[in-house]
Amino acid sequence: MEEFSWLQCLKVVFIVTIIVIFNCAFLFVLSLPPLDPEVLSVFVPPFISRDDVQVINAGNNLNKSKRRSFRKKKERPKIENVKSLNGQQKAPDTEDVTIPKDIDLIALPQLCFPGGLYVTSESKEDHIHFLVFTDVCGNRTYGVVAQYYQSIQDVSPSSNGQGYWEPAQTGKVPVCFVPCAVCVISRYPYFSALKDCLSCLLVQLRPFRDLDVEEHIKEFAAKLFLIPSPPPGPLHLVFHMKPLQIIIPSQEDPDSPIIDLNLHLPLLCFKPEQVLQIMTCILTEQRIVFFSSDWALLTLVAECFMLYLHPLQWQHTFVPILSRQMLDFVMAPTSFLMGCHIDHFGEVSEDLILINIDNGDISHTKMVEEEFEIPDVPAQAAETFIKRVEGLQLHFDLELCHLRASTDLGELQTCRRAWQQKLNMDVQQTMLQLIVNIFREVKDHLNYEHRVFNSEEFLKTRAIGDQPFYKKVLETYMFHSFLKARLNRKMDAFARLELSTQPEEDRLDLMFPTPRRLTIEKMASRRISTERKASRRKVISMPNLQDIKLPEGPTRNPSLGKVDTAGACLSVPPLVVKTPSKSITTFKIPEIHFPLMFQCVHSYYTDFFNHLSKAISTLPPENSALLARYFYLRGLVSLMQGKLLNALSDFQNLEKTDLRIFPTDLVRKIVESLPRSERLQADRKPELKRLISRVMEKQREVLKIDDHVKNFELPKTHMQLGDFVKRIQESGIVRDIDTIHRLFDALTVGQQKQIDPETFRDFYNYWKETEAEAQEVNLPPAVIEHLDKNECVYKLSCSVKTSYGVGKIALTQKRLFLLTEGGRPGYVPIAAFRDIEDVKSTTVAFLLLKIPTLRIKTLSKKEVFEANLKTECDLWNLIVKEMWAGKKMAYDHKDPQYIQQALTNVLLMDAVVGALQSSKSIYAASKLAYFDRMKNEVPMMVPKTTSETLKHKINPSAGETFPRAIDVLLYTPGHLDPSERLDSAHPKLWCALSEGKVVVFDASTWSIQQHCFKMGRSKLTCMVMVEQSQVWIGSQDSIIYIINTHSMSCNKQLNDHRSDVTDIIVEKKNGTPSEAYSSSLDGMVIAWNISTLKVNHVFQLPCQNLTSMKLHNDQLWCFCWISCILVVSTHEFRPQMKIEHHLKDVCSSFLGFQLFPEREELWASYSGSSDLYIWNTKDLSSAPQKIHLQDCSEITCMIRVKDQVWVGSSGRLQGKSKGKIYVVSAERSVEKELVGHTDAVKALCSAEDRYVLSGSGKEEGKIAIWKAG
Repeated sequence: MEEFSWLQCLKVVFIVTIIVIFNCAFLFVLSLPPLDPEVLSVFVPPFISRDDVQVINAGNNLNKSKRRSFRKKKERPKIENVKSLNGQQKAPDTEDVTIPKDIDLIALPQLCFPGGLYVTSESKEDHIHFLVFTDVCGNRTYGVVAQYYQSIQDVSPSSNGQGYWEPAQTGKVPVCFVPCAVCVISRYPYFSALKDCLSCLLVQLRPFRDLDVEEHIKEFAAKLFLIPSPPPGPLHLVFHMKPLQIIIPSQEDPDSPIIDLNLHLPLLCFKPEQVLQIMTCILTEQRIVFFSSDWALLTLVAECFMLYLHPLQWQHTFVPILSRQMLDFVMAPTSFLMGCHIDHFGEVSEDLILINIDNGDISHTKMVEEEFEIPDVPAQAAETFIKRVEGLQLHFDLELCHLRASTDLGELQTCRRAWQQKLNMDVQQTMLQLIVNIFREVKDHLNYEHRVFNSEEFLKTRAIGDQPFYKKVLETYMFHSFLKARLNRKMDAFARLELSTQPEEDRLDLMFPTPRRLTIEKMASRRISTERKASRRKVISMPNLQDIKLPEGPTRNPSLGKVDTAGACLSVPPLVVKTPSKSITTFKIPEIHFPLMFQCVHSYYTDFFNHLSKAISTLPPENSALLARYFYLRGLVSLMQGKLLNALSDFQNLEKTDLRIFPTDLVRKIVESLPRSERLQADRKPELKRLISRVMEKQREVLKIDDHVKNFELPKTHMQLGDFVKRIQESGIVRDIDTIHRLFDALTVGQQKQIDPETFRDFYNYWKETEAEAQEVNLPPAVIEHLDKNECVYKLSCSVKTSYGVGKIALTQKRLFLLTEGGRPGYVPIAAFRDIEDVKSTTVAFLLLKIPTLRIKTLSKKEVFEANLKTECDLWNLIVKEMWAGKKMAYDHKDPQYIQQALTNVLLMDAVVGALQSSKSIYAASKLAYFDRMKNEVPMMVPKTTSETLKHKINPSAGETFPRAIDVLLYTPGHLDPSERLDSAHPKLWCALSEGKVVVFDASTWSIQQHCFKMGRSKLTCMVMVEQSQVWIGSQDSIIYIINTHSMSCNKQLNDHRSDVTDIIVEKKNGTPSEAYSSSLDGMVIAWNISTLKVNHVFQLPCQNLTSMKLHNDQLWCFCWISCILVVSTHEFRPQMKIEHHLKDVCSSFLGFQLFPEREELWASYSGSSDLYIWNTKDLSSAPQKIHLQDCSEITCMIRVKDQVWVGSSGRLQGKSKGKIYVVSAERSVEKELVGHTDAVKALCSAEDRYVLSGSGKEEGKIAIWKAG
């Protein structure tokens, strides 16, 4: 039975080998006359006899796909007799040889001897080269070939009549040497590891004869087969192969490639400028051929360039080594990357990029005589790259100069590996930064909702010298795949680096999307070609919002408060980042003893399991990343042993340690192969039953991923409103639906409610031309010094006569000023929008003419500014009034987004007038004067109490087509600058929106730090910071998602609830979080160990519809929707008190609760009620006191802040919905009534008891920040 289990295990591993096993095939190649190499032996796992395979097929149905076989040709020698695991000889009953998929044994010998096979009179040094095989689907398999020479004397006849080489005998003089090769084929690119293994093998083969050599190679193959491939993450595997320690590296993360070679090799062979040229050739998908006299270097250099592209991927033919028989491959008409020996340099066809690795030359063979030019990489990205490459230390010997000489090979090897690992990380980061700098601004021209990329506008915004590069790249398959990943918001290496090096102004652009214009800072930088210099502001806590003036439009200040830190100033994250140091742990695999028999293998897996169990037991739970890797490996070992339930249990632990490496497909296959008895056992274990249910449900969920990418095109047919909205959003001009509706009304004034293609084209072209002209505005230094660095010039008038002189009127988001003309252009202030008192359009008589004139009166000046704007007067009148009204609303409502909306409106007005060119154009533009109309139609006065308490408003739905309701808010405090301490962070505001979306703000700047987390697809119900590094988020899909606040990633989740998670609270002992409690709608409460994420206790309450919990004095107060309160002891975990019948007389359903333990009071609200009810917790049978809230339709949420209760509500005013907040004191009086939202208040949270943050419903979708107290 044990033997059956082991053989069954082999069958399982063989089928899923590409996922979990270091799968290798081993071929022993020997030269035969007439100088053509031939496959002599093939060793392919599993190393078992045919009889055992039949037993396996009868005992396990994990995967019923047939094993591929290769039938040797009749004229070739027959395969050697097969030996079973116990060494007994078996007669071959077939010539089938099991080989890895997509490996051609006929072509393989040519690649093992790519330069041809030559018998020599002298022995040559052993050497190694590398192969890459690609199947029709683009999947790659890798090979490492070791060549060595064997002395021979003559040819002796074999028993089957075929000749074979006989090694030289003692006393005979060898007449020649024949090359032999051993090729290891793997599904993973372990170039260095397999090179080390083969190097050890060659040393061990020297004393053996033919038959012994074959047995030794078979043992070598079997040993490698038993070594698993490590999962992605910080764990490398180590095993001993005399005389070296072999390291099997892991991927950095599931999306990263395996790197087991020296990434700096191309930097040794080429100058940085040449590396950029080669990268350009690859990015533009040319037909490329590498040449070298070193076969090994061909593959390694080509593979390095493939890794340099990450996360982009080469999607064409990739054959880094061509044998002399394969040279016609370079005649292929499509894109490819191939490699040839330098001897064939003159034999290749024309129209190719030829790269000589040996001397660093790059040339091109052209069919016509015109010179081929490789476009340059964008200048700024190239400059940064060259500087970083020049700063790399590429020579190991320089690292050894100051160290003592090593007397230990292992020590020297370890030192070299550590140096190479660090250098690889530096090179990897340098190349990734190059890719990010090249494609950083692609996102600005994407429309995510309609999956559109506006390539034409992207090209127009590129520098003239960079355009040839982008024109070629934008047409490639590689870039198309890159666009798909961006539109899917994939958080890969590109996205992470792009986010971490994003300038502060770009983060704020996410909140205040406006038409692209050059800031004064960029204008000055472009003029003097200097980089901005600044230092990062240090913020410990929430900014002092009461000390702030309202930001003017898209303010770029990194903090909305004043910080008492000497020398603190504005900062922009550097675009050049240091490579972070990553700690790597190694795990030594136990020794494998031979001969390869069942007992030896069983002992090996037992030792492996025990070593992993010991590592798991000694590792602290805080190191969850390493724990996950140990669980993963132990699950594989259990699988190999045939212990399927144990394997499932270990894989289930990944959900609480690192969900990213959970092997979903493997677990599904295990579940499908479970015998009935084991399936029944799994169903009796709740955690395994839930695991099986989730995995099988995911298989049934067929999610069609929309990965198409459209290029923006102007419409060719008439458009109704719906199609017009889509087209405008696709164009990137504006996304807000209400604004687009007003634009539609403006463009259809006096005609049918449809827009013809010509009108759309005229409007679009005018908008883009205006945008391009604004990019060319270049103000003189004398003007720039008067403006804030983040101001942008959005519009310039024609040259006009004004009361301040002749010049052009310029509009920014903050002010109007006159750009005077003459010998020295100068700056004359006209008015800041906040200072405007009145704006009028009038006429001034001049001789017999009446000249249209704009008059602007300000609060700070007595004289009135006049400008003879003539035909532009009416338009500028609309523009100035709209900006004035938008500024006033922004100031009154503490919402800087109004300034951005007003800016968009005036630029749309300008484009409408420019496009229509008719008598009705001004009237049409007036349709877009939203804020001016609001000022005239609706009273804009904000109540004094609201104005004094409200400090700021932000919009988490900015840039989206419509606002989203804010379901939950969470504030997490911060520390000093993250560079100072590992566990430090800025304060953050977490905002849960609809459909499982979470947006994170940096609360020191109110810029968006993380644009979108996706926590399933259900509504999120609660969020809590369990400890400094963890935020737990409960969802209606019954899952608790755990966010790592340092990496800002979700790689853990808790799945023990069976219904909607409704609340999470944390118990602290001596100020330290000790236990967390979560509740679900079905009445289940779970107590969690925060460190280990293990369940401490589970108890089921005798009620349904459990909505929330409060913790006080080791008692859980549990509140149910149906007017039921249960008090549960956290020591005994059983109900102590149930209050039900006293409450039903008041109302049927609870909505919100707050405890005042020191006052022995319970405050509650009910569904559909506008009253607060207050009970004495010592006598809940008594009738509650009631506080009625005036002008309130329904209480929606409530929180306690110090000795106050802040109550959010919904109501209606003048027929429109509104949100109101009541601040109620502990003495039960309403101290404040705050009107800050135009929709119901859905969420409230406190920020250190200094501020209260409120979120509104989907009609508004904004967050208001209030001063507490």
